[in-house]
Amino acid sequence: MQHKLSIRDIDRIIEMAWEDRTPFDAILMQFGLKEQEVITLMRREMKPSSFRMWRKRVQGRKTKHSKRRDFEEGRFKCSRQRQITHNKISKR
Repeated sequence: MQHKLSIRDIDRIIEMAWEDRTPFDAILMQFGLKEQEVITLMRREMKPSSFRMWRKRVQGRKTKHSKRRDFEEGRFKCSRQRQITHNKISKR
């Protein structure tokens, strides 16, 4: 399937693909690209060595596949992460 993507969209897809906790389903919902199409885009847009490094990193990673995640909803939040309230970082 052919998708008309802007350079900005391609940059965002690459960024999302590199993020450990962003599943391929999120890219599908936002940009309409299936996992295999994301892999093809990454192969086309990246240097071969960078693509191999990304592919090795992503393959089998639970967090990149919604059905394999240990949690259903929400995002992981570190217990040391500060709360942001009304644009001010609150103290613990």
